Amino acid sequence: MAEPKLSNLSVNRSVAGQNRTFKFAYWQWGEATSRHVVVCAHGLSRQGRDFDVLAQALVATAPSGDIRIICPDVLGRGQSDWLGDPMGYQIPLYAADMIALLTHLHEASPISKFDWVGTSMGGLIGMVLAGQPGLPLPVPMRKLVLNDVGPVIEWTAIERIGRYLGQSGDFDSLQAAADAMWSVSTGFGPHTPAQWLELTRHMIKPVKAFKNIEAAETSAMTPDRLRLHYDPSIAMPFKQSTQASTLAGETLLWEIYEHIQAQTLLLRGADSDLLTRATVRAMQARGPHAQLVEFAGVGHAPTLIADDQVAVVSRFLFDHA
Repeated sequence: MAEPKLSNLSVNRSVAGQNRTFKFAYWQWGEATSRHVVVCAHGLSRQGRDFDVLAQALVATAPSGDIRIICPDVLGRGQSDWLGDPMGYQIPLYAADMIALLTHLHEASPISKFDWVGTSMGGLIGMVLAGQPGLPLPVPMRKLVLNDVGPVIEWTAIERIGRYLGQSGDFDSLQAAADAMWSVSTGFGPHTPAQWLELTRHMIKPVKAFKNIEAAETSAMTPDRLRLHYDPSIAMPFKQSTQASTLAGETLLWEIYEHIQAQTLLLRGADSDLLTRATVRAMQARGPHAQLVEFAGVGHAPTLIADDQVAVVSRFLFDHA
């Protein structure tokens, strides 16, 4: 399989009242100078290599192959730095990081066409960027794919995710990690063993890799063991959510959704516990009037690896017949 190019951007954050610089990593596929940029943003505990299959398919099907696919590792995940302040792991701050990334990409090679594919948390970031017209984006967002997410996040899904989020654990092998992750990820739907192993490969790092990460525990370092890639502290703001704060957040997200001008595609796992059909109906009736595609036998969230899922996204972005 082809490999993307890994690049880094320095972003500024305030930690304990001091401005600090952090490494914001992103993976790039396709033509580095293409004026058509598609950002693929991952879910809460995931990372940018989740989109390897989709990115390669989009490069292969883009008109004349002229496309630049950018798959960030949101801070605290993948190859990006961890923050010293857990409360920095929140959607508005992620959106600010993405604006810095888009500005950087635009300065390197001008953007004239900008699309967004966001899974779960990545979709919420996309909504924030698309639904606030005053933000300093290089160009307005043209097309938005929301993968199993909307303004309403069901409380039962929040409780389910909270039960495993932040429990990094150590593993003896890639297969052991894959087995453990499958136990909490069956909602992703059917995958072959090879597909699931590949999805897991970039979700772990050797334990020794954490020695240089300030927030990581450094005890019992065993070089041949593996650990989940993300900062366990991403769970802290998430677990502080209450039903009352979640409802207040919904009001703001609906207001943002109403202002989205980008053509919007809503993907839903037919068995999703996070995005209900009632929310889908409201999203079709309000704001950008999202068009819906559901995938049978899938919950939260489609991984955009299956051929039918990839084809839906490709058709939407490129207007294939």
